[in-house]
Amino acid sequence: MTQLPLSGTFTALVTPFTPDGEAVDFEALDALVEAQIAGGVSGLVPCGTTGESPTLSEAETTAVIRRVVEAAHGRVPVIAGTGSFSTKKTIEASRAALTAGADAVMIVMPYYNKPSQDGLREHVLAVARAISGPIVLYNIPGRTGVDLSAEATERICAAAPNVVAIKDATGNVLRCQELARRLGDRLTVLCGDDALTLAMMALGAQGVISVTSNVLPRETSVVPRRFLAGDLAGARAAHLALLELHGLMFLEPNPSPAKAVLAALGRMSPAVRMPLSPAGEATRQQIVDAMKRIEARREAT
Repeated sequence: MTQLPLSGTFTALVTPFTPDGEAVDFEALDALVEAQIAGGVSGLVPCGTTGESPTLSEAETTAVIRRVVEAAHGRVPVIAGTGSFSTKKTIEASRAALTAGADAVMIVMPYYNKPSQDGLREHVLAVARAISGPIVLYNIPGRTGVDLSAEATERICAAAPNVVAIKDATGNVLRCQELARRLGDRLTVLCGDDALTLAMMALGAQGVISVTSNVLPRETSVVPRRFLAGDLAGARAAHLALLELHGLMFLEPNPSPAKAVLAALGRMSPAVRMPLSPAGEATRQQIVDAMKRIEARREAT
């Protein structure tokens, strides 16, 4: 299995839609990918939560992954979101993503049906046995209703060599340090909460799968890059400069705020698919104002 670079900032890509939300806007997707790479991100993650994966059809999911792979053209790795509440569907989606050219797949823990820790472990191992590509686990208890424990993660890693990383969106830095204690360098931890990037990297995480980088890829990428280079003061300053924006990006359900700002910048429609609704004007304005303050501080230094 080819070594997968797993450090830095990976953008959890939004999926641009036409204004009516009925179709994927592939031209806007191409432009988004290009802006991310130009901004210095380390990788791209299409069809995750931020990409509105629950509302994409199977055909749309495969088409989006293939288009991102084509647009990236090997310049950065593509980690495709393929997880669901069904082991069979997750396997099928993962195979399709790898066939479409993804470098790895990211599988969220099964949501809604709330399996036990044994069930979560067996789910992951079934997927790992069924595909040959690298797997990034995605643990986000606030959305799935289940929390993959550090112990279960350790047991998975002992049995599945192609499980190479975990996106930890527990919001708990204690989990990150427990994973580091148990697994050391065996499993790469990527922060799943922009506001916790620096704290989790201090405990061993190698980067972040970011929402904020959709709108400010260069600024978001600076934090892990400086930290990994040993510039702790620079990383801290860059992280704190973005902290207000990180919070504002979740004033309304993700990815509505991110799309609202990208629309204000003329890069895509603000459309999201129901049951989500577009972010309100007040949210959009708060984020635009915060971005202006970030720009003003940058110009003053």
